[in-house]
Amino acid sequence: VQLQASGGGLVQAGGSLGLSCAASGRTFGSYAMGWFRRAPGKEREFVAAISRGGGTTRHVDSVKGRFTISRDNAKNTLYLQMNSLKPEDTAVYYCAAVARSVGGSRWSDYDYWGQGTQVTVSS
Repeated sequence: VQLQASGGGLVQAGGSLGLSCAASGRTFGSYAMGWFRRAPGKEREFVAAISRGGGTTRHVDSVKGRFTISRDNAKNTLYLQMNSLKPEDTAVYYCAAVARSVGGSRWSDYDYWGQGTQVTVSS
């Protein structure tokens, strides 16, 4: 599967952005999906994951209540709605896929990666 992330940009603190990750192929529903991010000078960080059917989601504590992962298997698209953004959310955001029912929170749990989209939150 090939992944293409989009939707990043520059936003003021407290604002919102919606990221999308378009997947190629007709087997998107076979993949659990995740979002990760890498801030300047920091390690890659797990953000959220969703099961292949969409019924199970998980978010890292730092984004709970602000970010929501979702997917539309009919549209082969993964989403990340980000609200109440903070400057510390500034990072390159990556979508990822693994051919399992549920993905994990480690970078190594996933087999396919999008190219990343930059999110910058100004204070």
